[in-house]
Amino acid sequence: MNKTTAWLDLASPSHPFFFDGLLDGIPDLDLRTTVRNKTETVDLAREAGFDFDVVGRDFDNVALRTLGVPLRTLQLAVQAPTADVSLSARNAMCVLASRSRGIPSIHFTDNDITAYVDAPLVERAFCRFRTMATHHVVPAAFRTSELTRWGADPDRIHTYDGYKEDIYVANFEPDDTFTDTLPFEEYVVLRPEALGAAYVDEGESLVPPLLESLHSNGMNVVYLPRRPADRPHAKPYPDHRVYVPDAALDGLQLAWHSRGVLTGSGTMSREAACMGKPAVSFFPGPLLSVDRSMVKEGMVVHSREPDEIVSYLLSADGSQSGADRDRSIRVREDVASLVRELIENPRDPGLGSDGDRLEAFESHRDPEAVR
Repeated sequence: MNKTTAWLDLASPSHPFFFDGLLDGIPDLDLRTTVRNKTETVDLAREAGFDFDVVGRDFDNVALRTLGVPLRTLQLAVQAPTADVSLSARNAMCVLASRSRGIPSIHFTDNDITAYVDAPLVERAFCRFRTMATHHVVPAAFRTSELTRWGADPDRIHTYDGYKEDIYVANFEPDDTFTDTLPFEEYVVLRPEALGAAYVDEGESLVPPLLESLHSNGMNVVYLPRRPADRPHAKPYPDHRVYVPDAALDGLQLAWHSRGVLTGSGTMSREAACMGKPAVSFFPGPLLSVDRSMVKEGMVVHSREPDEIVSYLLSADGSQSGADRDRSIRVREDVASLVRELIENPRDPGLGSDGDRLEAFESHRDPEAVR
């Protein structure tokens, strides 16, 4: 029996380890991978063990970044490998290229804050293009209306209990020697907001006052700039107190060995939360449904008050005592089983001819989230 050939497109730094964790539960795929040159994505794809071709790049300039998406879509339409199905996450480029090549697509997302009323026309177009995927796989906390309002077929939206970060936390193995590569053993992790992104309506970063408060309270910081403009925030502080790595570090190892993780976005705080670590989001705007769910469950703290954030860290237990890997493993197994069925039947709206699989996975739906 021939193996199914799957085309995987990794477009952002959170994608390599997500798909590495997911595909570990889906053996016997003939995998062909493309990667976008965006911040640490290429380095992390290599670290995760993918064999890949680099296609297209991201840009610091907002106008060039917007133009870069349709340009890369055209590149993928021409250069993408022949495949039976494509896999991507929040990726209009792969969805459109797959459609142009006649390849069924499976699209993953947990981001239900996409385009607001005053959002640029191009961003709203990306929202619609993403919903053209053959299937969508989303957490139960996700507002599925954020897909259906752009045209997605409700029968092709499949949900699971848990969070996307569970899928790769399930595979995580701590490395006791990890901190040997750092200038200190005790630290917090700090990642800035994605200023300039279409979904962020904020002009100034919270990082400078956060660094000042962390430093004055004697905390060491591993600082992870997103873009060159973020790097100067660390200059007032000595390297042995605020460390900026020269290359990408394993984010899960960073989180596991830290006293806590602070991020202006959501992925790293959710990773830490799934590992039972103190996690803070200082995202400057309405939270995703998955983040609101974690805040409600007490897994994540959301604040844009530096002193409040640091006080929380000082009072929190930074050990790994709260980790519940078994929960993450169950989530990974459920999602891998779902995706295996979709890969085997990519053109069918349901999960099987008799509907049994669809009924099983629909039982994971949160009635409050599906609206």
